[in-house]
Amino acid sequence: MPDRPLKIALVEESPVRAEILEEGLRAVPEAQVVRIAEHANLLARIYALDPDVILIGLENPSRDVLEQMFQVSRIVRRPVGMFVDQTDRASIEAAVDAGVSAYVVDGLRKERVKSILDMTISRFNAFAKLRAELEQAKSQLEERKVVDRAKGILMRSKGIGEEQAYSLLRKVAMNEKKKIAEIAQSVITAAELLR
Repeated sequence: MPDRPLKIALVEESPVRAEILEEGLRAVPEAQVVRIAEHANLLARIYALDPDVILIGLENPSRDVLEQMFQVSRIVRRPVGMFVDQTDRASIEAAVDAGVSAYVVDGLRKERVKSILDMTISRFNAFAKLRAELEQAKSQLEERKVVDRAKGILMRSKGIGEEQAYSLLRKVAMNEKKKIAEIAQSVITAAELLR
């Protein structure tokens, strides 16, 4: 999280529930808590606020309100903790699918808020790291496929072996100060043009 004070968006319509959450957040050193009391234009208000963490309190959430909160979680890419008084299995699964980091049912007590906030941030960071690793692995796999395809083209067109084709790609990449995958993509593009 940032080196500056933690900016927390607190989405809660009920003044009583908001006070409980705000009291619990007083245990967070130098936290800047901004309460959003209405759900209207919620996404735009959250974007304008640009919080580090979003905590959402829902006393009796309807399906529409829950879906709006899950949409916020999917789009904003910030740690999101939700406090709900009632739930069902489908709502829990939807919360997980939406990327909600903590989904707390009937647990709105000021003593628990800080530890839930800490867990929300930690869990979000863990999932973000996994997501980044997955994207990197997918990217490497795609690059590998491009390089293999380019090697095949070079092997057929030049009558050379796999090692020689790879060495040729590597040599051109080094000379042009580019990645091997970029050169491989150029080979594929050129081969498609010459068909």
